[in-house]
Amino acid sequence: MPARARLFGTAAVLVTETGCPLSHGRIVAREYGIQAVTGSPGATQAIRTGLTITVDGTTGTLTIEA
Repeated sequence: MPARARLFGTAAVLVTETGCPLSHGRIVAREYGIQAVTGSPGATQAIRTGLTITVDGTTGTLTIEA
């Protein structure tokens, strides 16, 4: 949602379960200079507080570390 774009100022990365390289979230993330991975099914269930994640927006990979 465009109204959530202001949250990008405090975000370190963007991970979404749906979307594509041209989705609004990914475009806004690029404008803010943060890494983004879109279209990652199950990500919101797999990422939990306290976990370390590595996001590579260039390759579109998300790595979850314990």
